[in-house]
Amino acid sequence: MGGKTMKKIVMIHTSPVSLNDLKALVKKYMPDVELVNIIDDSLLEEVKKNNGPTPQIISRMNMYVQVANSLHPDLIFNQCSSVGEAFDVAKKSTTIPTLKIDEPMAKKAVELGNKIGVIATVKSTMLPSCNLIKRKAVEVIEYLVDGALDILMKEKNVEKHNQLVLSKIEEASKACDVIVLAQGSMTAILPYIKNVDKPVLTSPELAIQTAKDMIYGE
Repeated sequence: MGGKTMKKIVMIHTSPVSLNDLKALVKKYMPDVELVNIIDDSLLEEVKKNNGPTPQIISRMNMYVQVANSLHPDLIFNQCSSVGEAFDVAKKSTTIPTLKIDEPMAKKAVELGNKIGVIATVKSTMLPSCNLIKRKAVEVIEYLVDGALDILMKEKNVEKHNQLVLSKIEEASKACDVIVLAQGSMTAILPYIKNVDKPVLTSPELAIQTAKDMIYGE
């Protein structure tokens, strides 16, 4: 390492579903970075049940940000859009730079078009993702593929999940300039998108590229 301290990212996750993908992206773009993962898979269930963050969720996110803070990383990264607004509250308690997984995607979507279609497979992600884009965009159209996340995570039926999401992407492409996939768990669908002539954005890769710029000051 030539005496240089290793850079560190702490990621806060609400599910293990995109853990390996994010690890692989960090390895690809920042092989020298140490990655610490905090996973609380009860958070997502709680957000889904309550259709948004509760005071308890905010207080737990606050705790995880404090744990992350104590590890002195170069960046604290929030992996789940559903708790993005709870993370906004929690991050006020740290001076360490923070990044939400969907921020770079929202920024890019607005650069590419005025009419943005947001596709989500769980209701609790729809609102924070749309709010994030609405702060910047002209028009947002929501496409909820209700129940698809459960099909992926509980039934483990990847094919059925992909078919449901793909048909929604095709529907959205007829009405929108840009399509945003609100959850990282939909990234696996990208190779199967055929009849769509509009840009389709996913959050993980854009977020990790942004994290790299933040850490290495590019």
